[in-house]
Amino acid sequence: MAQVVLSDIEKIYPGPVRAVRDFSLSIADGEFVVLVGPSGCGKSTTLRMIAGLEEVTDGTIRIGDRVVNDVHPKDRDIAMVFQNYALYPHMTVRKNMAFGLTLRKVARNEIDQRVGKAADVLGISELLDRKPKALSGGQRQRVALGRAIVREPKAFLFDEPLSNLDAKLRVETRAELKRLHQRLATTTIYVTHDQEEAMTLGDRIIVMNDGLIQQCASPLEVYREPVNRFVAGFIGTPPMNFLDGTLDVDGGDVHFVEGSTGPDGSPVTLRLPDAAMDRLREHVGRPIVLGVRPEAMSEQAQGPFAGPGNVLPVTVRVLEPLGDSMDLVCSTDRHEHLVARVPARGELHVGQAINLYVDIDRLHVFEPGEYSVNLVHPPARDAVAVV
Repeated sequence: MAQVVLSDIEKIYPGPVRAVRDFSLSIADGEFVVLVGPSGCGKSTTLRMIAGLEEVTDGTIRIGDRVVNDVHPKDRDIAMVFQNYALYPHMTVRKNMAFGLTLRKVARNEIDQRVGKAADVLGISELLDRKPKALSGGQRQRVALGRAIVREPKAFLFDEPLSNLDAKLRVETRAELKRLHQRLATTTIYVTHDQEEAMTLGDRIIVMNDGLIQQCASPLEVYREPVNRFVAGFIGTPPMNFLDGTLDVDGGDVHFVEGSTGPDGSPVTLRLPDAAMDRLREHVGRPIVLGVRPEAMSEQAQGPFAGPGNVLPVTVRVLEPLGDSMDLVCSTDRHEHLVARVPARGELHVGQAINLYVDIDRLHVFEPGEYSVNLVHPPARDAVAVV
């Protein structure tokens, strides 16, 4: 096991195309870090540079106590698991798992011991004499994991390893990966475009876009306190709702004014969090974007949804049942698509005009622009990428 440190990493392709820029990250020994972001954000390129499969244009990569920029991939003492498994079809599971050790001329008895131990950890001992074509997708992924485990590397690198599995198997394998990391405590760097996968697996998640780190924090911190509008919209299922409007002052409180009208013909306003009042006053009168998570709204004024100044009149456009909950796709005069996740109830119907009650303490405020910072939970001055 080892610490992995990336310092001012850049990757520039001919064009020039800056796939990764100004990337600095320190990954502690035994930590599970997830790189997450949309396709083309630079996460897989970063992983491949750590593995040595892509040359670093600038910056340094350190694994343990040595800089590995010019070290061949096979000599970096890391193990990589790909999304397509990359198993040899003519070899048994046992030989697939042992192949890397055989190339390194590890003693036969030690190979057998390592393969047996890894197979036991992964629950595939009974599959050792089968060939890949006789295995399910989930079993093949476990074999690929086993091939990595037997090497006892300083770090595991995972490049979207679950993307080829069906939804049920993906959830099950995700839980197995979590248990495996708790058992082995090996430094792990994991790449995915699935933000739910990132949230459930990582000790920390690194949200990327346009080749830059947008936020690096624990999953709950990224969810509760996104540093900018991009992170707020990317993390969360369903995504955060964004409403355009302005800020106004009423009786000493700062309100968001959406601009549409309620049943009485007056503008729709929402009171903003007390903790952010002072920071928001300097933005009064300016265009603003309000961020509201679907689960921060309710059709019933109870508990955190029972405060004053938190009513948003909407019309129900679509009902999406999810079992014990449902998504209400609603609209206002100015916004066609607003999603609220609420407990399942049978009395709501399409076309119905209802009030949504907002948990004020869970609102987010941004200036216009994809990378505008969160004014309710402002980041440190140097914590947000400048695009």
